Amino acid sequence: MRYNTSRRSFLKRVGVGSFGAVAAGGLLRAEDKNPDVETFGKSGIETSARPKGKWEPVSDRKIRVGIVGYGECKFGALFYFQNHPNVTVAAVSDLIPERCAELAKACRCEKTYPSLEKLVEDDAIEAVFVATDPPSHAKHCIEVLRHGKHVASAVPAVFGSLDDAEKLLEAVESSGLKYMMFETSAYHEDCHAMREIHRAGGFGKLVYSEGEYFHHRPKPIPSFGGWRIGLPPLWYPTHSTAYHCCVGCGSFTEVSCMGSSSLREDMQPANNRYKNPFGTEIALFRTSEGGMSRMAVSWDTPGYPGERGRVRGQLGSMTDMKYEGTMTELPNLERPPLPPGVNPGGHRGSYGPLTNEFITAILENRKPLVDIVTALNLTVPGIVAHQSALKDGALMKIPQYA
Repeated sequence: MRYNTSRRSFLKRVGVGSFGAVAAGGLLRAEDKNPDVETFGKSGIETSARPKGKWEPVSDRKIRVGIVGYGECKFGALFYFQNHPNVTVAAVSDLIPERCAELAKACRCEKTYPSLEKLVEDDAIEAVFVATDPPSHAKHCIEVLRHGKHVASAVPAVFGSLDDAEKLLEAVESSGLKYMMFETSAYHEDCHAMREIHRAGGFGKLVYSEGEYFHHRPKPIPSFGGWRIGLPPLWYPTHSTAYHCCVGCGSFTEVSCMGSSSLREDMQPANNRYKNPFGTEIALFRTSEGGMSRMAVSWDTPGYPGERGRVRGQLGSMTDMKYEGTMTELPNLERPPLPPGVNPGGHRGSYGPLTNEFITAILENRKPLVDIVTALNLTVPGIVAHQSALKDGALMKIPQYA
């Protein structure tokens, strides 16, 4: 198993041409007049165009998938497992019978189970998509793996617990099975383009990156067990941190984070289970490449919503879909083509690509894009950042996963 001694000790203590913008041949996006608005409980989340190119199947095998969770966001059905030609949705589950029936109908599946614990006992199921409440993600994924099934999870990988991060890592590595976290920012058009440019050498060493997740609501969104009430912003960091970890393969090593108080009643420490006083948290990270990164999450700042980011490297920089740097010939920046019937979906067209990546990784027996190490590198820094904010910005070390 890949254990890092520094992490163990930590846990014990705590154009074409030089500097030219690429013109409107496809990379420079039209003016963003209507930023994405995340509409929870509905499927009407703005999306981007369907990727070009023809999808070529890697196998004719169908994987029998179980889907668990159909809460406020309806994620159990929104990632289009039921439409993928290499998938048979074999069974679904939700603790609330009415929601379980709705999920079964949406996924065109007849078999239902009253809980994840019952569903994973079905030997015919090969993989499970966990779309349950975030406090249960680690526990549920470990249970799936324990029953010998591949697992994908909604974000975040773990919920405020470094101990759960260790347990999940050990479960994945000891199982030899596929684990993937469905981080939507990883397949945003701009983040995907940044990743391809970085792989081709267009940024060089990353000197600075930024990520932002702004999600203003005057009151918390309904949630199972009230987990959203008073949620520390950087316990839900991955929509932001993807604009570093899903561009390159680096991690965050240290953090100093500041938080600001909120006008929301549930963000008063006496009114939430987390004793969290912050509605906004801004973290400054040191990266494993020797650069810096600023990551922000805010629940209560009105203005444009959604997720966005930018990167600056020694050889080039990129914001939105505009690259400026020394690379004169860009690689193909189009997101992978999708199977017929699988739509790009919400969160700027990331739902379909995430499902296709997970299923293809199983069929090809390879590591998925957001594997366990990347998932923890996306999630755990936010947990430590919140600790730093509670200590007025104290510089803190971050566990490392490799």
